[in-house]
Amino acid sequence: MEKNGNNRKLRVCVATCNRADYSKLAPIMFGIKMEPEFFELDVVVLGSHLIDDYGNTYRMIEQDDFDINTRLHTIVRGEDEAAMVESVGLALVKLPDVLNRLKPDIMIVHGDRFDALALATSAALMNIRILHIEGGEVSGTIDDSIRHAITKLAHYHVCCTRSAEQHLISMCEDHDRILLAGCPSYDKLLSAKNKDYMSIIRMWLGDDVKSKDYIVALQHPVTTDIKHSIKMFELTLDALISFNKRTLVLFPNIDAGSKEMVRVMRKKGIEHHPNFRAVKHVPFDQFIQLVAHAGCMIGNSSCGVREVGAFGTPVINLGTRQIGRETGENVLHVRDADTQDKILQALHLQFGKQYPCSKIYGDGNAVPRILKFLKSIDLQEPLQKKFCFPPVKENISQDIDHILETLSALAVDLGGTNLRVAIVSMKGEIVKKYTQFNPKTYEERINLILQMCVEAAAEAVKLNCRILGVGISTGGRVNPREGIVLHSTKLIQEWNSVDLRTPLSDTLHLPVWVDNDGNCAALAERKFGQGKGLENFVTLITGIGGGIIHQHELIHGSSFCAAELGHLVVSLDGPDCSCGSHGCIEAYASGMALQREAKKLHDEDLLLVEGMSVPKDEAVSAVHLIQAAKLGNVKAQSILRTAGTALGLGVVNILHTINPSLVILSGVLASHYIHIVKDVIRQQALSSVQDVDVVVSDLVDPALLGAASMVLDYTTRRIC
Repeated sequence: MEKNGNNRKLRVCVATCNRADYSKLAPIMFGIKMEPEFFELDVVVLGSHLIDDYGNTYRMIEQDDFDINTRLHTIVRGEDEAAMVESVGLALVKLPDVLNRLKPDIMIVHGDRFDALALATSAALMNIRILHIEGGEVSGTIDDSIRHAITKLAHYHVCCTRSAEQHLISMCEDHDRILLAGCPSYDKLLSAKNKDYMSIIRMWLGDDVKSKDYIVALQHPVTTDIKHSIKMFELTLDALISFNKRTLVLFPNIDAGSKEMVRVMRKKGIEHHPNFRAVKHVPFDQFIQLVAHAGCMIGNSSCGVREVGAFGTPVINLGTRQIGRETGENVLHVRDADTQDKILQALHLQFGKQYPCSKIYGDGNAVPRILKFLKSIDLQEPLQKKFCFPPVKENISQDIDHILETLSALAVDLGGTNLRVAIVSMKGEIVKKYTQFNPKTYEERINLILQMCVEAAAEAVKLNCRILGVGISTGGRVNPREGIVLHSTKLIQEWNSVDLRTPLSDTLHLPVWVDNDGNCAALAERKFGQGKGLENFVTLITGIGGGIIHQHELIHGSSFCAAELGHLVVSLDGPDCSCGSHGCIEAYASGMALQREAKKLHDEDLLLVEGMSVPKDEAVSAVHLIQAAKLGNVKAQSILRTAGTALGLGVVNILHTINPSLVILSGVLASHYIHIVKDVIRQQALSSVQDVDVVVSDLVDPALLGAASMVLDYTTRRIC
């Protein structure tokens, strides 16, 4: 049978450095061992596994009946920053001989430890393919740098969460070499049912301890701020002593600062305190029973925010070591404990609660996916990895404690009468707006845009807003790729083949996006309005224009002329339209069309009815027509009904052509047309689309919000 692009088994080397990574690697190792027809397994043990002070945890690998091919003593004692560096160097010196002897096809490396970085570096330089487990995650310490460095060295990636997968993609990793599998340890966690868990609890905590009436504590040093993490550990122990519950305390890992933490434990007499049991290591099978039935887990181990969620056990996560991790609702964060009272209060809040089980990190089927992924690796493919640069959409997560400025956009709305500039926040709040009459000439107009944007950008600093870019909404046909207005409406003169991006970008030193006002209205609905979260919808501005969102993306068309919805023809002998045709929706239902009809009625003395008047110095407009219709003017009512019917027929055509899930009417006339449009749909549309909802936009300023959304969507696609 051909396997992996050749006729031999895949030789897999699994390297484990400590008790924590073995809990993730062991399920994979068992899976590999169960399929000897596909795989050959070599196990390399190094790091703290081989140190007595940390429990000689290599023994649990032997107890699991794995043959350890190589034991490498790589730890330089000292438990400080220099010792960590020296340990990496020692591993780099010893590993080449091992890898030359084993000649694995692929090495599996887990996580974010300094030992793992040495493994990945050695394998990469020796042209051995690397499969990295748990890449793409974010914690909040030096581990992040190490984890992402391993990601850059690795050829294949197994990640646990959707966010981690997106992070890997945004780090330019090849999507085809990323497997979203879930956490391997969850395969055991979600099926862990031990009826005799009480014997395990008694073994480690004493015969008088009951389920849900004890605490598990596991705290490690934070190598980027050792002094603070030691202080946090002191406060934790003080709080636990005050809380007066039986507590199982595990010794910290081998990172810099661990010796100081052990000294704190001994100074406070934890190893001899009647309420505490201090241990170096607990076998994983027993450990998961202990945390599954604990009243609470406290500390800063990744286990607390990851694995413990599978049981719904309450967790108190201390400090910054796991600050970026995704967590379930069972985790309460104490970011900075100035006094023991804060931790003590957290213990009172969490202890004894039971939360729903979380499956953020896995569904119990990670190992089968990983084995299938391993079998798919073609050893004939080039070893040299390629980096990809795909556009990645991500959720934006903001923490008020860390973001001092309001991320914002400058939005420009270029209308026929007014030129408006606004500072718009990430949440769609218009922080400040500036309005000027739109000049008639190109030169005056472009100078005014630059002047208003410069003033708004300066004001943004005073308002504590960080401007990410400029978005411009304008009438007419726009090439958004180049930021050029190809040709505009008659309302905006001298505005054809105009490059808006270059002068603004050169002046403000910011990225600039430009699009048609109808498209901007659709973008505003997608980000802030009733189209949020919808895959397909259409926005129709009663101006008349519109935008089409299909599969979450805006449709521009081959010549940037898509969604010219106002020029859908609804009558072969209708009134003339500004586009040169006749019978378009715009010729019936736009504000200009209604103004034209109002003026005709007024000239024939058929507009005004009792209760209304038009001052001599005021031009007749669509507003007067609507007012007359409300006051019972039959002719005005007929004109509005005809306009609404034309609009309704256009919507029917849209429903039959695009089949969106929602149609949003936007603009000042939308509320006057909505009922007529729905009547036309009931009468004219196919039954299969009659249930599509038609709603009135609830956005106050869609043009500005849409212009802002172009900036906010593109510039926040990465997680900071």
